[in-house]
Amino acid sequence: MTRQISVGGVLIGGGAPVTIQSMTNTPTQDVEATLKQIRELAAAGCEIVRVAVPDMESARAVGKIKEGSPIPVVVDIHFDHKLALEAIAAGADKVRINPGNMGRDYVKPVADACRQRGIPIRIGVNSGSLDRNIKAQYGITPKALVESAFQNIQMLERYDFNDICVSLKSSNVQTAMQAYWQMHLRGDYPLHIGVTEAGTVKMGTLKSAVGVGGLLALGVGDTMRVSLSADPVEEIYAAKDILKAAGIRKEGPELVSCPTCGRTRIDLIALANEVEQRLKTVDKPITVAVMGCAVNGPGEAAAADCGIAGGIGEGLLFQKGEIVKKVPQERLVDELFQLIEGL
Repeated sequence: MTRQISVGGVLIGGGAPVTIQSMTNTPTQDVEATLKQIRELAAAGCEIVRVAVPDMESARAVGKIKEGSPIPVVVDIHFDHKLALEAIAAGADKVRINPGNMGRDYVKPVADACRQRGIPIRIGVNSGSLDRNIKAQYGITPKALVESAFQNIQMLERYDFNDICVSLKSSNVQTAMQAYWQMHLRGDYPLHIGVTEAGTVKMGTLKSAVGVGGLLALGVGDTMRVSLSADPVEEIYAAKDILKAAGIRKEGPELVSCPTCGRTRIDLIALANEVEQRLKTVDKPITVAVMGCAVNGPGEAAAADCGIAGGIGEGLLFQKGEIVKKVPQERLVDELFQLIEGL
């Protein structure tokens, strides 16, 4: 089990539930726009939000953002330690730095300021910004990411700072997964997992489902971000789906549906889409099945709480593998949701 840190009261690591993070894409100095986006993210299910701090005006805006934010605020700092110090003083809940691009002489005051305020630091290692000595020795490899992380950890530990979270991000799925796995085997710091620069909603979600979902299924990862070239709210939807698919979270309904075959005599695809759409208004932690064959559908979906199985112009309504009744096709979905209401 990893160590545990607290980000504005939200626990990461140490057996705490895997949390969902995202990052705003508004100019941070525009407090009103940034808070509007943070509230949208929080409403979608985001639990920790990060804001970019590229200049002093942005750093000074952190205080007002923190005051109005419904979730903890992390500041993303590169190069200039003065921006970190200003944001820490303004009330940031966590600081994300890449110590290698800040300079050793400037890391100590940041560590000291965070220690004094009880603020954790995320060491954000990225394959695109590796220290040149690390890159010369190991190339852009999983080992290079891990060695860079440990160098940075040791730097902070020398300054008596241990309240650390680590990320080792790459846009290459295999590189990211192998780096996180190696880090998991060698250390116990909580891991912020993700595939960086994953892409647009479709491909980015797929890459994250493989990389992040694969790690979660192996028990690796304490907090996560799905990085998409899209409205940040889409990152939250994708993250929730990945957590659900990996079996990490059981919140809201889960739909299982068969892929159809030559036995299917009902418009299963349309039925599955309609059920999926209507399930968005259901918040019960149930499994609902849509099966294409009335012969073996209920049996194959016996683990589902309820479901429907198609026939010719009609279908079966079932609950926990037991047939409830036969229903005409046009009433199948309505009858299914009447059953769901009673669960």
